[in-house]
Amino acid sequence: MAEFDTVRAGVGARAAEIDEGLRAHMNKVYGTMSVGTFITFLAAWAIAGLAVTSDPSAGVAQLSQDKYLTSLGSAIYLSPLKWVIMFAPLAFVFGFGAAANRMSAAGVQLLFYVFATVMGLSISSIFLVFTGESIVQVFLVTSIAFAGLSLYGYTTKKDLSGMGTFLIMGLIGLIVASIVNIFLASSAMAFAISVIGVLIFAGLTAYDTQRIKNDYVQMAMAGDQEWLGKAAIMGALSLYLDFINMFMMLLSLLGNRE
Repeated sequence: MAEFDTVRAGVGARAAEIDEGLRAHMNKVYGTMSVGTFITFLAAWAIAGLAVTSDPSAGVAQLSQDKYLTSLGSAIYLSPLKWVIMFAPLAFVFGFGAAANRMSAAGVQLLFYVFATVMGLSISSIFLVFTGESIVQVFLVTSIAFAGLSLYGYTTKKDLSGMGTFLIMGLIGLIVASIVNIFLASSAMAFAISVIGVLIFAGLTAYDTQRIKNDYVQMAMAGDQEWLGKAAIMGALSLYLDFINMFMMLLSLLGNRE
């Protein structure tokens, strides 16, 4: 009986240790994601500011009665370079996992922040297309929705892994449709992509949160601190992408254009 009590006490202590470690792990995930999101919007705002001038003599393309693109803006938004900027984040994501395997946790975190800056460059045009007020409003709506969905994924007892394959397949279809619509420029298709995209990234937010939690619990037993450090960054990347994409989809639906 004494041996049983000793084993039970040991199991309880180990469970408490894992719970404490999980809280620290998730705090790091959300903290890293938040810093990455801040970097993205700061970079987007700064680049958009450099791309626009009110001086018609310095502008190379007119946006409105009192806004003109600078030479930098023209290079980013009008030249063939725009295609590189547009697809750079997608290429970055595909190569991120392979690069992370060969890097330290600190290196992976730095790579994530570089990616967040590249994403800022890629989405900087939102500050030229949409009003600042609507960007802030949609950001707040996205933040509230993301927090609720992530909390659900973290606390629910329901296994969400079954919908993971469905969501990933939907995401692949969404990417293909988005690329096709770049050339078709169909407003109806763009609307459908945005609506479906909001649903997909809402589901991915809950799914990814639960997956990050479960992965930690499984790997904490092994005590691989290097893996756990990288896993926090990769988890932050997953939730960051869910947030940014949900924001962009909602902005296209709810944002007020200039």
